[in-house]
Amino acid sequence: AGAFVVQVASSCPLATNGSVLAFEFTLVFNKNPLVCYDPDSQRFTPCDWGLLHGVATSVATMLNKDMAWLERAQSRHRACQQLATSFWATTGLRRTPPQVRIIPSKTGPTASPVLLTCYVWGFYPSEVTVIWLHNGVVVEPEDHSYMSTIPNGDWTYQIQVTMLVTPRAGDTFTCSVQHASLEQPLLVNWSPGLSSGLVLKVAMATVVMVLGLGFFILGAYHYCIRPPAAGYTPLPGDTYPAGN
Repeated sequence: AGAFVVQVASSCPLATNGSVLAFEFTLVFNKNPLVCYDPDSQRFTPCDWGLLHGVATSVATMLNKDMAWLERAQSRHRACQQLATSFWATTGLRRTPPQVRIIPSKTGPTASPVLLTCYVWGFYPSEVTVIWLHNGVVVEPEDHSYMSTIPNGDWTYQIQVTMLVTPRAGDTFTCSVQHASLEQPLLVNWSPGLSSGLVLKVAMATVVMVLGLGFFILGAYHYCIRPPAAGYTPLPGDTYPAGN
């Protein structure tokens, strides 16, 4: 023998502006709607028109005679109307600012172009504008590719925009994000690192500078501690011993 499950399900579908579109209060038998509540007539009606239609009609008649069930459905309907505004204000009308990060990926040898990916995530609502800038100049949209905005599953969204570049020393690439939660665009910069040759030159210059500074300090120290020359006549207030 199989198992039988009866459930009570209620829902309030909302429009994009937060208004209540409908109210549903249903008795479900083995995942199939059996009896539905009509908020206009405030009565239960059968909503199974198959083999269980007769059973659904009998159950609906029984529920319409039970004031506890009628009051239960009406209470759910009132709660739907009352809670929809506050629920929508904390969900559909909220503003969550995005987080932004630029990740570079090499496409080959050192001299090859670099694929820059601007990751934007954790924002709500879903409308967002992402722009690339090169040294402060807006990059045309045809020079980079978009990924469609996708939901994260927690009422936030994410998007990524990629651009293939051949950076030079001194270049700055900026990912600019505009969103309803931001008073001004959110800017994140990326610049290429020093080349290996330039890194070696900087390291050598640093070593030479440190050695030079060390020799200077050592020479100054020996100069200060040396005894005065023979025949030296100290000036008034001088602490050096008198010469011979």
